Amino acid sequence: MFFDLNVPYNPDDADVPHTLNFLAELGYTTIALSQTVTGKLPPTITPPPLPSNPHKSLTILTRLNLTLSDPAQNQRLNSLAQAYDLVALRPTNEKALLNACTNLECDVISLDLSVRQPYHFKFKMLSAAVSRGVRLEICYGSGVTGSGLDARRNLIGNAMSLIRATRGRGIIVSSEARRALGLRAPWDVINLTCVWGLSQERGKEAICEEARKVTALAKLRRTSWRGIVDIVHGGEKTKSVTLPPKQKLAEKSTTSTEQGNASDNLKRKASVTSEAVLEDFEKPLSKREMKRRAKKARLGPQGDNAS
Repeated sequence: MFFDLNVPYNPDDADVPHTLNFLAELGYTTIALSQTVTGKLPPTITPPPLPSNPHKSLTILTRLNLTLSDPAQNQRLNSLAQAYDLVALRPTNEKALLNACTNLECDVISLDLSVRQPYHFKFKMLSAAVSRGVRLEICYGSGVTGSGLDARRNLIGNAMSLIRATRGRGIIVSSEARRALGLRAPWDVINLTCVWGLSQERGKEAICEEARKVTALAKLRRTSWRGIVDIVHGGEKTKSVTLPPKQKLAEKSTTSTEQGNASDNLKRKASVTSEAVLEDFEKPLSKREMKRRAKKARLGPQGDNAS
């Protein structure tokens, strides 16, 4: 599975279907269509509508690229994380980069490596972001589309400095290509990472495993509490179904008859032999009858003749 998590997207662009089909032909399986916002956030922001008929083999995500110059102006990252699949920050100075690495909740820190950076990348600052689950992104689009020799030189130098500062950990590689001509196949991207200083294994992880971890952690942040408790059921009250009176009476009668049948089945029925024994059982003799029989036995036959 190969990932490209930064594909600029505009719903009115007629070349979008061609770009998506070309990504599928190159072997990518998951892509993120990105929307860029510069400056202060508007009151309401929603993802643009996705393409109507994308390629069957593609999994399309939504992404927001937020240019960060003053961290005090952007305090709605939690609400943005619920609206977009991925939230990426692009710091423009060292202070904003430090704040994004240590405090701000985001999924990706995407630096513009095609321009000369006025500061040096520090291991302690970047490792703080990697330990929090935030990945650092290198976009190769500006270095392969012929945007200028300076942009290509700056991309190679900044990418090598970033890889050296992070020691090759927590790096993902995306295209940020606005046209199909700026896209490269996955193994070509791996060769580019080898030129920048990554090993072939680390280069493959940058577009496979590390990118997959970004999407998985982003989904976990949206559907769980601090990545620990997964919210399955919110505790809503179940609606009780009210039945009409006639149906209630019918159900009561059926239940009462069922209970009566069950109790009858549980009762022990008397057998025929026991009934016959009860009929043949003689009643106890009275005292008068007992005296008469005793007198008759004493007198014998004489008593019978006398009587």
